[in-house]
Amino acid sequence: MRPYLPIFIAFSAVLLSPAAYCRQSLAEDHTDSLEASHKVITIDGQPSRSEAYVDSVKSLIKNFYYDQFRHFQDPAAPYFLFMSKDASLAMGIGGCVRMRGYYDWGGAMPGSGFAPYLIPAEPDPAKMRHFDTTPAGTCLFFRVIGRNKRLGNYQLYIEANFNGYQSRDFHLKKAYAIINDFTIGYANSTFSDPAATPPTVDAAGPNNKISPTAVLVRWMPYVGKRWVFAVSAETPSPQIDVDNSTTVKADKWMPDWAAFAQYQWTRNSHLRLSGIVRTLSYRDLVAGRNYNTVGWGLQLSSVAHPMRPLTTYVNLSYGHGYASLGGDLLVGNYDLVADASRPGRLYAPASYGWCIGVQYNFTEALFASFTASQTRYCPKYQLSGDEYRRGNFFAVNAFWNMTPRMQLGAEFDLGCRKNFDGATRWARRIGLMAQFSF
Repeated sequence: MRPYLPIFIAFSAVLLSPAAYCRQSLAEDHTDSLEASHKVITIDGQPSRSEAYVDSVKSLIKNFYYDQFRHFQDPAAPYFLFMSKDASLAMGIGGCVRMRGYYDWGGAMPGSGFAPYLIPAEPDPAKMRHFDTTPAGTCLFFRVIGRNKRLGNYQLYIEANFNGYQSRDFHLKKAYAIINDFTIGYANSTFSDPAATPPTVDAAGPNNKISPTAVLVRWMPYVGKRWVFAVSAETPSPQIDVDNSTTVKADKWMPDWAAFAQYQWTRNSHLRLSGIVRTLSYRDLVAGRNYNTVGWGLQLSSVAHPMRPLTTYVNLSYGHGYASLGGDLLVGNYDLVADASRPGRLYAPASYGWCIGVQYNFTEALFASFTASQTRYCPKYQLSGDEYRRGNFFAVNAFWNMTPRMQLGAEFDLGCRKNFDGATRWARRIGLMAQFSF
């Protein structure tokens, strides 16, 4: 990781420069154009035309977009919004029609998501090139935002995607309620920072992307205008490597505990430190007893607009036993692995990842971006030579918002997998995307 340390220092110096935040960025101009692309239908008669009413409408719509856990690929707010006469309640049903096409050559990736972990070390001669399409990412959602004298501000959100069998089955992606500072339901983990993930055409994105979704209870208060804090209890989904002869999985009995502290200087620029602690349980059949191993992870992430046309993305993560929370190692079982010196025992191996991204807006509707990321696996024992050691991901893309709700994208992906025996294999992909939000 040492060769990349100067990159992070230089990036941090740029994105944290106070003099760089004088004007609204072009990326935020596009968000404003989305805010203006709504048809508000008032129920219960004609609305008030007072300035307070107009401000209330604008405030409710902004809440659709300025979300701490909003990702670039998330759908826009519904085109049609139903608003109560006093602007205390907004309801919308929306969605996104998204189609992707991709072409691999020099050894095809076995899946629609471009993940360096999946690059075959010995490609099948019959699968050197591959073309395919997928509607994965097409979604429908329902959202309610309102204010109540007793409850205060609240939100309800349900989203389902066509990402199941053959990318066509309908399955639940998110379902949660937010009441003031509390979130309850199936939502993005507090350990994730989707806003700090660079934009990609490929659905998998950078190969160190921390992106778990879990049933959780989160408390996230704002302290002044600059600080945001959060703590949550989350339902765990560990991935433990057991052989069922000397080790077996034990029932999970303790939630994952996650938290973050965030400093923000504009509505879309922040620096966040996140952490998670996990209890990873298994049974040692040799000794005939259960063990509970502590896993943990830390992530430093940021998104910023140091110049009007420029957006920067940075994240760095490290930990033991947190591999199932995202990135390349999510494909395998790396939260707990076999301890070579003690039969029947498992341990939480170390891993780390980093990502940098730069987005340049030529106009508010046209931008290009570059992303580089890496995930590295760091076990304490020597493994077989064909085991994954590290993966690198690079992407160059361009996006054109034909209208605020119609987007075209093109991307070149380059990935590399390196094993412990030194064997290295590269993969390449060209991807295209068209989507429409309604």
